[in-house]
Formats: sequence, C-alpha cells, structure tokens
Amino acid sequence: MPTLPWTTPNTPPARVEAHVFASRFETRTLWGSLRFFARTPAIWRQVGRAPGAYGATLKAAPLRRTFWTLSVWESPKALRDFAAGAPHGGISAGLRGQMKDSTFLTWKASTDELPLHWTDVLSRFE
Repeated sequence: MPTLPWTTPNTPPARVEAHVFASRFETRTLWGSLRFFARTPAIWRQVGRAPGAYGATLKAAPLRRTFWTLSVWESPKALRDFAAGAPHGGISAGLRGQMKDSTFLTWKASTDELPLHWTDVLSRFE
C-alpha cells in the first residue's frame, strides 16, 4: 500500500491548536481508482505551497479502490481555501462521479503532536 511521506509545507508554531482533516475515499471502479491516483501529484504539489498547511500525507490502496488523506491546517479557512483552489477544486469535482463512498473526519490537535500517525488516524474511521 503506497503512502506518501508526511510533508510539512509550513512550519507550525509550537503548542498551538491545529485543525486536522482526514478523508477516506472509495471509488466505484478500478478505472476510477486509477483516475484518482493519476491526479494525486497535482494536488500534492498544491499542498506543498498551500498557505496554512502544517502537514499532509496520503495512503493509497489503488487495487482496493480506497484512498485516505490526512492533513493539518492552521485554521478551517486555510483548509477551505485549499479545497476550493486549483487544482483541487476542479479535480475533486471531476472525480465526484467516480466515488462510491466518502467519509470525512475533523478534530483538533496540538502542533506538538505532529506528525500524526496513520495507526491513530485509521482507528478513527472504524
């Protein structure tokens, strides 16, 4: 299962409350999974330059048609701006018809807890 390593686009201040966003996507078909996977690099580049992004990673099981994202943000507004911006906004709209199931989770964490670990995050989806 490929996992993109944790990246830190902006160094977070110490001991500050951050906004965590996690998602789980399941595509309807293997073709949808390949489309999702093929668009990941463009969004990954966007995360790398997104204002307010404190960290991000992605876990992919393309043959199981399942993807998980994890990102930490300075504020809900920073996350909304990223999600609406290019290329994320257009790509997510274009893939909407490929999705079988999507789950979104949010919570707060201290920046001292970063990077977050997948074992903890995946347990939240159960």
